Amino acid sequence: MEVTVPDRRNSILDAAVRVIARAGVRGLRVEELAAEAGVSMALIYYHFGDRAGLLRRTLEHINDRAASYTRKPAGPDPRREVERLLLLELQDTDEVRVNSTAWGELRATAVFDDDLREPLAASTKVWVDEIAAAITRAQRAGSVSGNVRPAEAADLLTALVEGLSDRWLSGSMTLARARRLLRGAIAAELD
Repeated sequence: MEVTVPDRRNSILDAAVRVIARAGVRGLRVEELAAEAGVSMALIYYHFGDRAGLLRRTLEHINDRAASYTRKPAGPDPRREVERLLLLELQDTDEVRVNSTAWGELRATAVFDDDLREPLAASTKVWVDEIAAAITRAQRAGSVSGNVRPAEAADLLTALVEGLSDRWLSGSMTLARARRLLRGAIAAELD
């Protein structure tokens, strides 16, 4: 079977997510990535131009991967949908662990890397907007207080997910506790 360009690019990006999750952004070496992906260094540069291009595209790829496990069909209860969308970021699966770890590494690197700051802000905004839209749907259905400001609630809850995820992934909190705390925060914020 012939490997297509998009398949090859995606396999490189999957490898980049794994390497970043394992070694961090500073530990990402093109040589190691090439070995992990089973491709030449020249092919990586061909597809992504430079390290900054690779990191930006890896960030987009992480978002695409997250969409694959969070964008499942919505249930009939819009409020439960808000909870579901947020809790799906706290799953004990290899895909979520690797994705969340790599996201956290890229987020931490953006503090010092201007090239990553804007794409990270844009990616975060997409996620916040998605949660805000779900909160708005729940308000219209009457299952969320009309006093809730969807954009502010979405900002708070997504930031909480990131923090809880970091604590869970680093071993300073159990997954069950992280999920319980998130459920409590959702209830407090949306009532």
